[in-house]
Amino acid sequence: MKTLVMIPCYNEEENIERVVGRLARVCPDVDYLIINDCSTDRSREICDKNGFSYISLPVNLGIGGGVQSGYLYAVENGYDITVQMDGDGQHDPAYLKALIAPVEAGELDMSIGSRFITKDGFQSSALRRLGINIISVLIHMLTGKKVRDTTSGFRACGRALTEFYAYNYAQDFPEPEAIVAAVCGGYRVGEVPVVMEERMGGVSSIRSFKSAYYMIKVCLSLVVYRMTCGKRIRRKS
Repeated sequence: MKTLVMIPCYNEEENIERVVGRLARVCPDVDYLIINDCSTDRSREICDKNGFSYISLPVNLGIGGGVQSGYLYAVENGYDITVQMDGDGQHDPAYLKALIAPVEAGELDMSIGSRFITKDGFQSSALRRLGINIISVLIHMLTGKKVRDTTSGFRACGRALTEFYAYNYAQDFPEPEAIVAAVCGGYRVGEVPVVMEERMGGVSSIRSFKSAYYMIKVCLSLVVYRMTCGKRIRRKS
């Protein structure tokens, strides 16, 4: 199937060459698109210098708006499967085929790469794991669906969910909200085991001292999102 790997990029000058290089070596048969979210470092210059496939947003939209731009691109260009893969090097493309497999087989509409099934590799900090577990419990309460790695940005979607996200993607806390939106929309969501690595370089957008505050905000946002998700859904005009 025609597959697009979307790579959100905000100030990833230390990582983006290695991320694309590794993807090209391991999975040369997939297309990729870097979504440069108005980076203020050399990310765009590096993309130009290497002839990378990318779009550059005129204003910073954040991870939600950036990824939604990728979904719109995928719809307009007829892709069957879309994969979100972070630009910081944490996601290993060696697991790409395993991630795509249940979507390609028609078993899932969204396959999430989870580090918490086999619990191998980088597991994040204890505080973040606690937050992820709390979000997991909350999503289960709100939707009836159990997802372990609720903040994983390593995920694959089929054509139907790609089109849904192109017009209905969460902006504030996109990874967990996207799960709620998919389940409430009747799409099949599941997880496959992957091994993640620590960020290659640069700084995460979520600092450790903000993690507890982030967790509280995302939980409140999920409750509100679940209550209003029916009103939010837009269809392609």
